[in-house]
Amino acid sequence: MAFDILFRDDWLCAIAKPPGILVHRSNIATDREFVMQNLRDQLGKRVWPVHRLDRATSGVLLFALDPETARRLGQAFVDRHVDKRYLAVVRGWTDEAGTIDHPVARHERAEAREARTHYRRLATCELPVPVGGFETARYSLVEARPETGRRHQIRRHFKHISHHLIGDTTYGDGRHNRLFREHLHCHRMLLHASRLEFDHPREGRLEVTAPLAGEFARLAEAVFGWTEGEEAV
Repeated sequence: MAFDILFRDDWLCAIAKPPGILVHRSNIATDREFVMQNLRDQLGKRVWPVHRLDRATSGVLLFALDPETARRLGQAFVDRHVDKRYLAVVRGWTDEAGTIDHPVARHERAEAREARTHYRRLATCELPVPVGGFETARYSLVEARPETGRRHQIRRHFKHISHHLIGDTTYGDGRHNRLFREHLHCHRMLLHASRLEFDHPREGRLEVTAPLAGEFARLAEAVFGWTEGEEAV
C-alpha cells in the first residue's frame, strides 16, 4: 500500500492515512499491514510517528525523519502548540457551535483528566428513515478542534452530549450505524483529520491539509450538500 504524500522535506513527512489501518504494531492486534512499515518501505528510510490516529480514522498523519525532529514535534503536541481539525458526522442536529468540557480517562481504572473539544456545525441533513422511535433521522456534519489530546477524545466527547459519531462501533449508536450501512452504503467511521497546523522545527509555521476522499467525500456532497471550503450553515 502506497500513501498519498501531503508534505515532505528533509525533516518530516505528512501522509493522507486511509481508514482501516493501524499506525504501528500492537500486542493485541493481528494485522499484517501498518502505516509505519509501509511508509518506511515507500520512502526507503526510517520514520518516527509524532502523534496517532485510530485505525478507523483517516486524514493527516505526521512523521519525523530523524529522532531530534520527532522529539521536538512530539513536545509541541504535548504543549498544545498544534492546531488539529477534524471532520465528523454525528447523530442529531448539534448546536451551531460549542465546547465539550468533560474529563476523559485513558481506561476504566485510570484517573479522568481534563479534556476539551470545540466544534462548529457545517451542515445538517434529515433522512426519511425511521430510527429510534422517530419518523426521520437527523445528522450533523461538524468540524471538531480538540484542545487536549486524550484517547478517543472526539468520539467520547460527542457520545457524552448524545451526538454519537456515525460508524463508531465502540462509542456510537448501533441503530444509526446500521442505517448508514444499509441505506447509504457507508461502512466506515466518519471521522477525518482534515488539518494540522504547527511550527516546523526549522521552517516556521506550517499547515497541512488532507481532503476528504471515498465514502466520506461522497456522503458530504451527496447527503449533506457540502463541499470543502464552504462555511458553516
